[in-house]
Amino acid sequence: MQCIRQVRCVTKFWTAAATPELLKVTKLHRSVNTLQQRKTMAEEKPWALISEVGDEGFHEDAVDIVKQHFRVVCLGEFLQNPVLHGPKIQAVLMWNYSPAAEPSLLSRLPSLKVVANGGVGIDHLDVPYINSLGVKVANTPGVVSDATADMAMALLLASARTVVEGHLISVDPKTTHLPQSLMGVEVTGSTLGIIGMGHIGYKVAQRSKGFGMRILYHNRNRRSVEDEQAVGARYCEKLDDLLKESDFVVLVVNLTPDTTGLISHRELSLMKPTATLVNVSRGLVVDQDALVKALKSGTIRAAALDVTHPEPLPRDHPLLSLPNVLITPHIGTSTLATIRKMVQLMVDNALAAVKGLPLPNEVKTK
Repeated sequence: MQCIRQVRCVTKFWTAAATPELLKVTKLHRSVNTLQQRKTMAEEKPWALISEVGDEGFHEDAVDIVKQHFRVVCLGEFLQNPVLHGPKIQAVLMWNYSPAAEPSLLSRLPSLKVVANGGVGIDHLDVPYINSLGVKVANTPGVVSDATADMAMALLLASARTVVEGHLISVDPKTTHLPQSLMGVEVTGSTLGIIGMGHIGYKVAQRSKGFGMRILYHNRNRRSVEDEQAVGARYCEKLDDLLKESDFVVLVVNLTPDTTGLISHRELSLMKPTATLVNVSRGLVVDQDALVKALKSGTIRAAALDVTHPEPLPRDHPLLSLPNVLITPHIGTSTLATIRKMVQLMVDNALAAVKGLPLPNEVKTK
C-alpha cells in the first residue's frame, strides 16, 4: 500500500513538472500540422492568371478576394517560365483588357477553362474563337450599373454647371474676384435622351427623375409600360427624334458593329446647339473627328466623356485642348465597393468553370 502511494506521488509530481513541456510540444506539433494543411490547401487551389497588382492591374484592396480561392500568377511571372506555369492555369481573370486573350497566350494554356472579364463590355474578346478552344467567357453585369450611372450624372452635372472651370478659377492664385460670366445651363426641367436603356441606362433614368428631367430613350427593344411609368420615360422608336429634342444625350450602349460610330456628323447635326453629349459607354461609339468639328463649330454646346479611343488619347489630340470638353479616365466603375463586387463575381464565374458548374454570367456566342 505504501509502495502504491509512493508511485502515485511520483507520477503526480512528474506529470505536473512535465505538463509545460508537453504543452509546448503539442502546440509545436499543431503549428506544423496547420502549416502543412495550409500548404496543401494552397497547392490544391486552382491556378489563375492575372495581369498584375497595382495601378495597371488589380487593385490591392481587391486581389485578396482572388487569393482566397486561387493560386495567383501575374503575367510577368508567367512569361518568365510559360512552360512551367502554362499547364497549371485554369482561369484568366482579365482586368482593364489584360491579360489580352490572344491566340499567342491562349495556346500556352492547355488546361484553361474560363476567361473571366471584369466589366460588362466584351468587345475586346473574340468569344467565338475562345469558345472554339473549349474555354468559356464570363463578364460582370449588374454590379457595375449604379457606379456607372452615378458617373453619367456626375459628368452631366459637372458639364452643365461648369464645375471644373469654377474650380480652376477658385484655386488660381491670380484670382482676385469671382466672375459673373461663368454661366451654366439648367438641369432641372431639361430633356434627357438616353441611348441604350439596359441596366445602366435605366439607373440613369431613375437618377434623372429626381432632377425633374423629362426623359426620352431609344433602345433596340422597348421597355415595359411599368418600367416607363416608374421613371416617367417616353420611348423614341427613331433615334433622330431623340437627338432633336434632347438637351442632354447620354450614351449607354454596348460596343457592337451596329453601335460603332453611332454618333457621327449627321447625328450631331440633329442635336440642339445648346445640347451636351455624355458618353459612358465606349469611345468608338462616337466618331471623334466629327465630335471635334461639332464642338469647334458650335453645332453642340459641350461633351462630357468618361471614355475615348484610344485610352488615354494622344497628348496632341484636339479633344484635349477644347474648352467645352470634360474628359475623365474611364472611371465609371472606380469605387472600391464596386470593384470588390466585380472581382467577387469574376471569382464566382471562374470557380464555377473550374468545377464544371454553370457560370453565373456566361457570355455565349449568339
